[in-house]
Amino acid sequence: MNLLDALGTVFVPPLCAACGSLCREGMVCGLCARSLREASPLRGPGPSGVDLAWASAPHEGVARELVVALKFRRLPAVAGPMADRIHGLAPPALRGGEIVPVPTAPARSLIRGFDPAREIASALADRSGAPLRAGCLRRAGGGRQVGRRRAERLGRPPRIEALGPAPRSVLLVDDVLTTGATIAACARALRAAGAVRVVAVTFARRL
Repeated sequence: MNLLDALGTVFVPPLCAACGSLCREGMVCGLCARSLREASPLRGPGPSGVDLAWASAPHEGVARELVVALKFRRLPAVAGPMADRIHGLAPPALRGGEIVPVPTAPARSLIRGFDPAREIASALADRSGAPLRAGCLRRAGGGRQVGRRRAERLGRPPRIEALGPAPRSVLLVDDVLTTGATIAACARALRAAGAVRVVAVTFARRL
């Protein structure tokens, strides 16, 4: 550790990405980590075109705060702990297949400086050894889903395009599953491009 790093540790101590308290354990403090460990994964039928939808936690409490930290506080390093949880808890049914991130609108990625789903997908590929197909899908329009009512999301899903042939077996990765409109649009594009099996894997799922 150099002098500047040491001074930063003294005068700018690390804060928990979930609660903002002092944290020397990593991205998440011990209290928040314990709370997250108590959250149960969710598994069930997916949106249209998806064979199975699995999430590591409900979209509430610490899990929700980590999603906020990643997407709205622009902390891409949070994708690491998210991928750790997904990799550690994912059942055997989710093993195999190539990892495809749900694409963010290009303008949103430009503003943030990164794509949240791609950060999680990349970290998950590193941990699992599964192939990453980061450029498989492109979001062509449809506007932002955040802030829309459920009926609006379902009635006006984003336009998703496959950029070439899709893997036969896909793990479709995103930060959170809400109505499922975006994931369903991705599944349609993947199946039209040759995918036979599509499993949606998210860090959190809104109940």
